[in-house]
Amino acid sequence: MTVRAYGGLVGLIVLVPLLCSCAQETIPLPSAELPGDEAVSQNYQIGPEDSIEVQVWKNADLSRTVTVRPDGKISLPLIGDVQAAGLTAGQLTEAVTEKLQTYYKEPAQVTVIIHEVNSYVIYVLGEVNKQGKYIVRTGTTLLQAISLAGGFTQFASKNKMTVRRKVGEAKEVSMPLRYTDVLAGKQSDMVLKSGDVVIVP
Repeated sequence: MTVRAYGGLVGLIVLVPLLCSCAQETIPLPSAELPGDEAVSQNYQIGPEDSIEVQVWKNADLSRTVTVRPDGKISLPLIGDVQAAGLTAGQLTEAVTEKLQTYYKEPAQVTVIIHEVNSYVIYVLGEVNKQGKYIVRTGTTLLQAISLAGGFTQFASKNKMTVRRKVGEAKEVSMPLRYTDVLAGKQSDMVLKSGDVVIVP
């Protein structure tokens, strides 16, 4: 076997286990076009335990790197508590700028940078090799989640998986997933949302 042929065989062996399940045709999947890093950073909603830096231009005393508290707020010098959870970096920038207007003759130049995303959590349970809680990046897909969990066990019912997702405060939906649909190219991968629970029976 030539080196080139051997390399192709190894690539195939690595690729095949990464193929797993996706939602049925009745579930719309927006994952065909995954957002780039810039889009993700702009649209990401800050959550508890995220680490963010608030920079106030020419004012080091007001600039801080803080962790979002469980109540969703951050504490900053001069202006006190500010709601951060549920806001994008741009929206938090506006909120801090507005609170600083009391102390500035002109609008303060504020920049918010998200350093660590610790609130985007998914769960992979059941017949996977490493079930549990995973802190992931925005845009993580179902295939990536299964890979993080070490792949399926030999007992996994790959075509009977479900993703449970909270919709609102009290409602939860359950979306069936089929591994063979991905293999056949009938379904795209599924982008998971924070709080999703992937269950492999």
